[in-house]
Amino acid sequence: MTRLTKRDFIQGSAALGTAVFMPAIARAQATVLRWADGQPVTHPSPQAAVRAAAELKEKTGGRIEVQSFPGGQLGSSRDMVEAVASGALTMVTEGAAQLGQFVPQLSIIEAPYIWRDPAHMTRALSSPLMDELNKALVEKRGMRVIGVNYYGVRHITSGKKEIRSAEDMKGFKLRVPEVDTFKAMAEAWGARPTPLNFSELYLALSQGAVDGQENPLPTIASAKLGEVQKYLILSAHIITPRLVIVNEAAWKKLSAADQAAVKAAVDASAAWQDKEIITQESGLADTLGKAGMTVITPDLESFRKPVLASLPAKFESKWGKGLWERIQSL
Repeated sequence: MTRLTKRDFIQGSAALGTAVFMPAIARAQATVLRWADGQPVTHPSPQAAVRAAAELKEKTGGRIEVQSFPGGQLGSSRDMVEAVASGALTMVTEGAAQLGQFVPQLSIIEAPYIWRDPAHMTRALSSPLMDELNKALVEKRGMRVIGVNYYGVRHITSGKKEIRSAEDMKGFKLRVPEVDTFKAMAEAWGARPTPLNFSELYLALSQGAVDGQENPLPTIASAKLGEVQKYLILSAHIITPRLVIVNEAAWKKLSAADQAAVKAAVDASAAWQDKEIITQESGLADTLGKAGMTVITPDLESFRKPVLASLPAKFESKWGKGLWERIQSL
């Protein structure tokens, strides 16, 4: 698989412009799709991209080649999303909240406590709601959602302090993504939200720059955060989807048949990833506990109540009046 350094990416971006499809040296007719992901190579998300690449290579006889760049090789989450918007990168798998910088209402699908369970999330994101959000993303920023993955239920970890209720979060330096809804959630708990790129998280935790973080169990495990965090707090505050985004100009350059092939491969890899994440989630708390973490089941209502008391109203103008209630009714 072709490797590209961040320096190569930055230097080449200006020259690439919208020319995100490049002929492969060995096969002049091959179409190359560059697909980035912030998760480490051991996580099911970039592994799903590799599976999609293999399917596309087989189904198209090598005509479509996917180059995968996991582990934040091409920059932060914001960097990668902006690169897809500009056309310097073809695809990225990223959380919906990151897309709120382009289409504000999209961030609602990664909001705390918006989903009752994974089935509710799947049902809503298969409804006309997702078509409406996608249409806005295409029209406003030239990007298109072509896949939705289940990323998992997010939980808190702590390096030194036991967390048994939201009261214990007061003054706690909690790493969150660079997303306003995550910051507001932490503030509702009384924590000190500390935005930080995921690729910098392990070092920040090991050095005590932040007290803890929040992520799904497969992410905590694949990033080996248990090595630098003592407590796993099963707060279950967000059920997270991740979106596969493609540059719209690049998408339009594909024939209808090739679009169908790419979509089929993305859907098949998403189905594999969803199953893998659910399987991992079912046993990872025990696995992490046996590896040395202290697993805590906290007072869930103490976390839920202050967030729901403030966050939906705070972001109603961003998301659109009635959108929260519409999603709850699905």
